[in-house]
Amino acid sequence: MRLDGKVALITGGASGIGLATSRKFVREGAKVVIADINLDQAEAAAAAIAAEGFEGSVAAVRVNVSVFAEVEAAVARAVEVFGKLDVIFNNAGIAGGKPLLEHDPVADYEPIIRVDQDGVYYGILAAGRQFRAQGTGGVIISTSSIYGEQAAELSFTYSAAKAAVISFTRSAAYELAEYGVRAVAITPGRVGTPIINQFSEELKAVFASEQLRNKLTEPEEIANVVAFLASDEANVINGTVVSVDDGYSVFKQRLDLPVF
Repeated sequence: MRLDGKVALITGGASGIGLATSRKFVREGAKVVIADINLDQAEAAAAAIAAEGFEGSVAAVRVNVSVFAEVEAAVARAVEVFGKLDVIFNNAGIAGGKPLLEHDPVADYEPIIRVDQDGVYYGILAAGRQFRAQGTGGVIISTSSIYGEQAAELSFTYSAAKAAVISFTRSAAYELAEYGVRAVAITPGRVGTPIINQFSEELKAVFASEQLRNKLTEPEEIANVVAFLASDEANVINGTVVSVDDGYSVFKQRLDLPVF
């Protein structure tokens, strides 16, 4: 088991990519704290994973990642329950979109920046301090997006926040290397999470067509990559953006080519 003996804190861990990663980490031998703004959902997820034969390997904590004190408390809780912290997966995020000139900054800018951008900064800071205090190194993995590297429809604020995650990752890798800390960002494409699954079948088919397999990525497929990145097998992956987009970023649209 590639994560045997490691302790991980996963934000947004009660659903979607976070839940799939929580389950994957535990199966790979890690102890996991599921951190989510919905405590009931986090506790239910932890109970379900424990019931799969992993009693004592998973705990839950409520966290609003837009509040630094709560992120610090979640890190402290992981250390309290499992004795240390080896990995943080800054995965909690929200989405939303509206044409720029129709923005209400209070509704369409501030919440996304506070969760998707500030929440990652707070996770990097709180975990980085814990890793330094332990003197044992650690791994910081943060969820960016394909939108963090390109412009897209209705995503002015979301793209900015996800681009910041990439910049944070590079700077964290540079600054924290002396403490044995690695930092990596992932850029998922179209993943079958609750955010996307709420849409119509027609729209989901369009999303699927933007990827090379012509299907939505499963959260478990992202979790597999995150587990590898958290493991010692990935020790040379540092300060890097790892694309997990099934080719979304390599083409714009499929064409019916003429006969030459």
